[in-house]
Amino acid sequence: MRRIVVLGATGSIGTSTLDVLARNPGQYEVLALAANRSGEALLEPCRRHRPRYVVLREEEAARNLASRLEEEGVGGIEVRWGDAAMCEVAAHPEADQVVGGIVGAAGLEPTLAAVRAGKRVLLANKECLVMAGALFMDEARRAGATIIPVDSEHNAIFQVFPENGNIDGVRRIQLTASGGPFRTRAADTLATVTPEEAVAHPNWDMGRKISVDSATMMNKALEVIEAHWLFALPPERIAVVVHPESIVHSLVEYLDGSLLAQLGHPDMRTPIAAALAHPDRVESGVASLDLASIAALHFEAPDFERFPALAQAYRALQVGGTAPAILNAANEVAVDAFLDERLDFPGITRVIAATLDASCPGPADSLDTARAADAEARRLARDVLAREGR
Repeated sequence: MRRIVVLGATGSIGTSTLDVLARNPGQYEVLALAANRSGEALLEPCRRHRPRYVVLREEEAARNLASRLEEEGVGGIEVRWGDAAMCEVAAHPEADQVVGGIVGAAGLEPTLAAVRAGKRVLLANKECLVMAGALFMDEARRAGATIIPVDSEHNAIFQVFPENGNIDGVRRIQLTASGGPFRTRAADTLATVTPEEAVAHPNWDMGRKISVDSATMMNKALEVIEAHWLFALPPERIAVVVHPESIVHSLVEYLDGSLLAQLGHPDMRTPIAAALAHPDRVESGVASLDLASIAALHFEAPDFERFPALAQAYRALQVGGTAPAILNAANEVAVDAFLDERLDFPGITRVIAATLDASCPGPADSLDTARAADAEARRLARDVLAREGR
């Protein structure tokens, strides 16, 4: 019986994780659920999984949830609140696995707490590695933590990567990208894109922020940086290939000409189940893949002019230090502005590029430097937004 902590329990990763856990009774126990402020959304998971702890960031939301659980007679759950409580459950001595599913920079500290406690971390929060990749991986080595990626692309690579981690025989890895909803849309119409159009991903059911990132291909840009840290490969050995069907979830190319890939339906329950059970396999609830009915798979090179976010990621990696943290912070500010209709769609990457231009990246050697770079980048991005916005 493995005890699981789910950080970001009400998001798409969290809900998919809980679905997989429910399909495998007797193998997993939910020790703790953590979320931002969605107390109402935690009611059903609390009824079903009866965690020992529930943590929300805000005190009022936590108190309201505690009252609702008491009213419904759902006992035995300790409801806590605040960042410190979230870090404490992530590092709980009885936790066997911690699912890092909190979106954005907010997920860095609790996920890092799990790493420092030597946990097996199922990492879905790519910003942890984008903001503080060197620190994160150094802490994992020091504490003996195991990092298993949950992003479908990185999990696919994990499944076909050399088991000993030896990269000498690897020519490169290829991250697949769907191309999002605007892969074939006329470039001169992108300025009129609405938030509703941007979040309507053709293949994946995701949250609003990550859906916009997919539309700009910033999601893939962040994944390039994430792959650099996870697999210890330089930027020139990390490629992106557009694959509209989202059936092939990334590939590893070896020196002998072999190209190994992992295939499956575009359903996050597959990589979550693979990560939870590794090196074994469990039921995920995902249907078998019928290749005959799919019939054809397509691949194309990414258009760096249509998707300039990709170029910004390689730029940030080459600069190094806090540049990736600056990239991520500027993107979060710009995406928020777009979703609030204060910025047009192409403006997202304009804000990111201008913020990188105005910044002075330094060493990324501590959590404090990552926080400082994030805060300064947000300030710079808001200044740029004041000029670029509507």
